[in-house]
Amino acid sequence: MVVVATKHGKESVIAPLLKTHFQLKCVLPPEFDTDVFGTFSGEVERPGDPLTTLRKKCLGALQISGADLVVGSEGSFGIHPVYGFGYAGIELMMLLDSRNNIEITAGLISTETNFAGADIEKPGQLLDFAERIGFPSHALILRNVQNGSDALVKGIQSQDELLKTYHDIQNRFGSVYAETDMRAMHNPTRMKSIAKLTEKLIEKMKSECPRCTTPGFDITDRITGLPCSECGTPTRSTLSHVYCCSHCGFTTEKMHPAGKQFEDAGLCDRCNP
Repeated sequence: MVVVATKHGKESVIAPLLKTHFQLKCVLPPEFDTDVFGTFSGEVERPGDPLTTLRKKCLGALQISGADLVVGSEGSFGIHPVYGFGYAGIELMMLLDSRNNIEITAGLISTETNFAGADIEKPGQLLDFAERIGFPSHALILRNVQNGSDALVKGIQSQDELLKTYHDIQNRFGSVYAETDMRAMHNPTRMKSIAKLTEKLIEKMKSECPRCTTPGFDITDRITGLPCSECGTPTRSTLSHVYCCSHCGFTTEKMHPAGKQFEDAGLCDRCNP
């Protein structure tokens, strides 16, 4: 049995995959409020970075349930952390095994996100924004101003409720800000990313250390220096991956993980400065 640390319906995509691959039965922790670890809408700040918050969430679920095994996830949304433009969703997932002192994490960065927000001046503008983010299958949040909390209505999924809430906030405060509700149960696009991330976590769970057989044997470092096919100069492309066991410390290096022994000269800083 594994506890899924969520109140936002993530078990709907996590549970079937864990059952298929490991015959694990997934249950929810009783009366577990994950909002105390932060909310996307900002009324509760996250108590630390995403990984620290995720670990606290999983430990909290273990404590309240009395179980030994828990899986949880944590999401962040904003400008792409690598490209520096465009929005991206960053999802982390963790399996904690308190009995065997094992922690396995997996991450996913995806540009397939409808994360967005806009100041709304007219009902027509609101309906256009709603259409862009996939409303009504994807819910909306309305508030008086960005990051404001004087008026905050989440989980809006009907046009009647959307327009009524818009007029209520507009009449009271004179301004309206709309944004995508990024909670998993209100965002099918994000739920797809969580399903993909679960599959990545499962791959890591199946990867055992060659020495002690502890699961979670994974890449901990990437070594650059794949030689150029023309001049032989080391490039910035990956030469090898370093794998390490978090339990016994066993380390091994896998050369040419992409199946390439040389890099194209077009990616060489010497041949193509």
